[in-house]
Amino acid sequence: MAKNKKKYYAVLAGRRPGIYLTWFGSGGAAEQVYSFPGAIYKGFETLDEAQAFLDSSRRPGTQGSRTSKLQARTRAKEAGPGSHAEPTQIYTDGGCINNPGPGGYGVVMIQGDTRKELSGGFRFTTNNRMELMACIVGLKALGPGYADPVRVFTDSRYVVNGIEKGWAKKWRQNNWMRDKSHSAENIDLWSELLDLTETYDVRFEWVKGHAGNRENERCDELAKLSAVRPDLAPDDAYEKGQTRNTLSLF
Repeated sequence: MAKNKKKYYAVLAGRRPGIYLTWFGSGGAAEQVYSFPGAIYKGFETLDEAQAFLDSSRRPGTQGSRTSKLQARTRAKEAGPGSHAEPTQIYTDGGCINNPGPGGYGVVMIQGDTRKELSGGFRFTTNNRMELMACIVGLKALGPGYADPVRVFTDSRYVVNGIEKGWAKKWRQNNWMRDKSHSAENIDLWSELLDLTETYDVRFEWVKGHAGNRENERCDELAKLSAVRPDLAPDDAYEKGQTRNTLSLF
């Protein structure tokens, strides 16, 4: 006989403890426990079982209660005084109309219970430049001296691979050449983004676009709204052709 599928997920220790009806997807249980130090969770077939797990684990004197307190103390000790136990989350997206064309970017920042939205646009730019700009704007919003971990979520493999696979650092080391014959593009933005990644404790993660991730879809909406605003500012570096290593063209 096939095993019954779990329908309820109880998160005792996570970003937002509670009972969830889905594991994957935006707002699901996995989002609450992934990379969370000391996460405690369990799947159940009925709502009553899930609620009983939370109630018994939170009851003073039970093993679950002692475990939760121990994990909380451990996280606080590891994070240090004044630090957040969980990473700040920055969701980003960017794009433009016709590529190149009018473009915009959107950013959603989540720090504990605080949520902030940022957006902007340019009159003539490219998709990749807006993807990079969104990350730059999000990281700059952290402010000087910010020391807690940061995770940037983007649906741009160009951005994620450029940072996480070390491509951009190699281009910079090679005088912004991708290889002997081809110069890197968007060096003005890559240079700024690299400086920021060396300032903050940040990791970039790829998320699938238009796949039900609430924050990613909100960033997409912000970017599209920005791209159609009147009187957009010029993307000076792009319009003046200063986004590539022009030394390599002579």
